[in-house]
Amino acid sequence: MVDVLDNKRAATRFRILVQIAERQPAVSQGEIAEEVGVTSQAVSEYIRELVDEGLVEKEGRSRYRVTQEGVDWLFRAADDVRRFADHVTGDVLGAMSEAAYIATEEITEGQTVSLSVRDGLLHASPGSDGPATGVATTDAEAGTDVGVTSFEGVMELAPGSVTVLQVPTVRTGGSRAVAQETVTDACGDADLVAATGVEAVVACRQAGIEPAITFAAGDVAAEGAERGLEVTAVVTTNEVGRVTDALRDADVSYEVLEA
Repeated sequence: MVDVLDNKRAATRFRILVQIAERQPAVSQGEIAEEVGVTSQAVSEYIRELVDEGLVEKEGRSRYRVTQEGVDWLFRAADDVRRFADHVTGDVLGAMSEAAYIATEEITEGQTVSLSVRDGLLHASPGSDGPATGVATTDAEAGTDVGVTSFEGVMELAPGSVTVLQVPTVRTGGSRAVAQETVTDACGDADLVAATGVEAVVACRQAGIEPAITFAAGDVAAEGAERGLEVTAVVTTNEVGRVTDALRDADVSYEVLEA
């Protein structure tokens, strides 16, 4: 496996090969030199080596193409760069980043805390018993926000799902055509109720349910399910497509019911 981050020469070979791939078959060594930050003579020497190694083939004066072997080398080198970037962003910077959590009890700065998601919100509790932990960066009383960093482990979070309840448009009966029991049954066990469309909002209110959200139900439902909530989206029929599109884009599990 080629590690293009191991030394400057490997990194320069990688960049020059990428430039050839972008510009082939007409390759200007001067333009590559300016892009990479080396001399034209150095580019010429690198290209000669790449040709000798079978990574590039020469077709004529200033005409080059990357061979299949060269393409494979680029893929391996790019994988090295990607893995290193993932390590930096995930392991290094991720551990250094700070996020806000809700303190379940009194917490002091520097204390190790266990992390969890409750009702779709991030919570921190004193101690290291949980599968995911961090270190508090601030003092906090119970119920207030606390900064957390130095994350380790993975929070346990079972994804939620969405029930989409269709309500007829006013032209086809609107909320008057919906039995209140149908809305109550669909919303009764939901952690979050969202509604889109006047008919849908009215149907909820007639059933004694006040939606937490009365617009962008698809996006809200998708994010709620990703946070582990069971969501009911009461939606006027002509808005159902927008809601289900948002759920599919987020890869969220859902079912559609007719009121």
